[in-house]
Amino acid sequence: MILEVAILNVKKGLSAEFEINFKKAEKIISSMHGYVSHQLKKCVEQDDKYILLVNWETIEDHEIGFRQSDDYQQWKALLHHFYEPFPTVEHYSEVFS
Repeated sequence: MILEVAILNVKKGLSAEFEINFKKAEKIISSMHGYVSHQLKKCVEQDDKYILLVNWETIEDHEIGFRQSDDYQQWKALLHHFYEPFPTVEHYSEVFS
């Protein structure tokens, strides 16, 4: 299993709107092949900052299956305009299983 990690810095004052749009967008990601689960967490110390954790069966399920899908364009339209700067996404694998 692969864990996708993205730190999301939302433009000041847009957190409420971002959260509404994310509720719509999570239906898209959760329907993708290879999707396992996700969590969106809000930072306690910094307003307008979140972390998104998504578990995928494989990195290809995220990088190819999701990001190259037509559904990704809907995800992008719902969420990408909220970020400043645009998030760096990293992938992590199990060390011990």
